[in-house]
Amino acid sequence: MDATSTDSSPLENSSTRRLHRALIVDSGPELNQQLTNLFDHADWSIHFVADNTQALALAQEQAFDLIITGEKTTGEEDIDLLRRLRAVRPHTRLIILTDEFIPGDVLASIRERAFSYFARPFSIEKLSEMIRIAMAEAYWDDGIEIISASPEWVCLSVRCDVLTANRLIQFFREASDLADMEKEEVSIAFREMLLNAMEHGAHFDPSQFVEIWYVRTRRVNMCKVKDPGEGFSLNEIKHAAVGNPPDDPFRHMAERENRGIRPGGFGILMAKRLVYELIYSDQGNEVLLVKYLDKREDPVNFRS
Repeated sequence: MDATSTDSSPLENSSTRRLHRALIVDSGPELNQQLTNLFDHADWSIHFVADNTQALALAQEQAFDLIITGEKTTGEEDIDLLRRLRAVRPHTRLIILTDEFIPGDVLASIRERAFSYFARPFSIEKLSEMIRIAMAEAYWDDGIEIISASPEWVCLSVRCDVLTANRLIQFFREASDLADMEKEEVSIAFREMLLNAMEHGAHFDPSQFVEIWYVRTRRVNMCKVKDPGEGFSLNEIKHAAVGNPPDDPFRHMAERENRGIRPGGFGILMAKRLVYELIYSDQGNEVLLVKYLDKREDPVNFRS
């Protein structure tokens, strides 16, 4: 398969507007078409190549805003492409698609600064959202840093902005190796606590970072989020649903309106219902999410 383009819009040659450029490595006709449909062709020109070798050669010749690898290669092969690409196009956003998961790929992709990672089966809707985030996040390279990592214990530093949080959640989904329902429950709870830390602990200041610890054992899944703020007491947060009395489950909504806070406040309450335990430190700027895996009888590997 030679390098091809689906360019069809006269806007590409307009002197008033530059199209974004995407390079997609062949994944077969069906997925290629699905990927093509994810892009707004008024804003994007789409180019296809047969394999990673052609992708690297073309990327060396001309710049692309986004590169999406093909399912026919492993994550390990795509990470090698990313390393080579970094030498000539250090800030190119690359999303890894792979049909075969290899333990260690997710952390390796974070280390090499992949923009995101999807292993089969994956959600086309989530991939579409990640493509949108790719072009919305201007400065992304230093958003997620590995402090330390082993197969069972990972520590990360994460920049305090929503788009970086959403990127981290996708990496988390791929790394967690949980059953689908458990994965979504833990991901939702983790996202709520992560955004709470970024909003209330750092006020979404992108110069600030939260620290994330993720521990995976045979029987339990634990995640700790620590924000750079001064903390709080659960007894003091009348603007959150978790503090509502049983006979007034929506009291916090009036409190939020009085303070001029956006609608919401259900994050802590929802997270508590999705995991077995939600534990705050005495200072309130650290929270531990615990999900027990009581029904598992044999060891499992953390998809790091």
